[in-house]
Amino acid sequence: MSSLEERDRDRDGGVAAPAPGSSSAGAGPAGAGGAGAGPEAAGAGPGAGAGLLLQDDPGLRRDGPEPDPDQPPKKRPRIPEGESGKLEERLYSVLCCTVCLDLPKASVYQCTNGHLMCAGCFIHLLADSRLKEEQATCPNCRVTQCKYKRIGCPWQGPFHELPAHESECSHPTKTGTELMGILGEMDQSHRRDTQLYNSIFSLLCYEKIGFTEVQFRPYRTDDFITRLYYETPRFTVLNQTWVLKARVNDSERNPNLSCKRTLSFQLILKSKVNSPLECSFLLLKGPYDDVRIKPVIYHHSFSNDTNETDYVPLPISDSVECNKLLAAKNINLRLFIFQVQK
Repeated sequence: MSSLEERDRDRDGGVAAPAPGSSSAGAGPAGAGGAGAGPEAAGAGPGAGAGLLLQDDPGLRRDGPEPDPDQPPKKRPRIPEGESGKLEERLYSVLCCTVCLDLPKASVYQCTNGHLMCAGCFIHLLADSRLKEEQATCPNCRVTQCKYKRIGCPWQGPFHELPAHESECSHPTKTGTELMGILGEMDQSHRRDTQLYNSIFSLLCYEKIGFTEVQFRPYRTDDFITRLYYETPRFTVLNQTWVLKARVNDSERNPNLSCKRTLSFQLILKSKVNSPLECSFLLLKGPYDDVRIKPVIYHHSFSNDTNETDYVPLPISDSVECNKLLAAKNINLRLFIFQVQK
């Protein structure tokens, strides 16, 4: 009977009264403690006491083993369905082909401005350029201009960004004084361009004019730290033999560490002349290149002693155009030479 009562006492939390007729376990101080209803009284057995302590004492719950740093991190909680859709939309807008607007399933190609194209659209673009006999360009890199360009807005960008820019363009809200200053700068730029074109038209009236296609080929110097330079094969213009040389960043030691890159060139007369040969010359882009070069007229008087010009800048618009030339296998340009008659 005592075993059944002990089971009932353990099930009811250790508060059952002692059975009549049984030996008095609580006669001493220990027995008085056993008759109490606290957790210490209920913890007569070692197993039951440990279980109650772990359940009721919050301090012991915090003193667990340290997490193992070698264990893999726990999985992140699942993103709610609405937020997951937004994430998929953002990833789709970044990874989709900018031509067909579909996710690439095989090879992915990227232009210099970061636009992605799938293999099918890229091959189609190359085929179109071959049929049109022109250089292939990324469709998203073909820039357009703001409609407020005439009042000084310099923005250029892809066509799909044009509506957003024009809705936020600040030029329509400028005051008359601000617009007059912008228009004055535009007039000065227009006068410089007009003066340049008038100078070219005057040169075209000369009797002796020659031009040729030139191809700059890359070479390396014999220095311990080699430097890249370009040189053309010898060519004949105005019954004289010439050579063009070009260098990057004025032969800077490590042009690869510089973000700003420029090209400069010099014209060298290889023939012997009996009298000084005064010439004007300029370089323009070749017939099948899309590099943007703003024409600049240079002058030099060639003789047997001064048969080469100083290095003068190749007037390309920015470092991006310079990188296009450096990335090509050869640089193809067109040289014009005008002999000044005395």
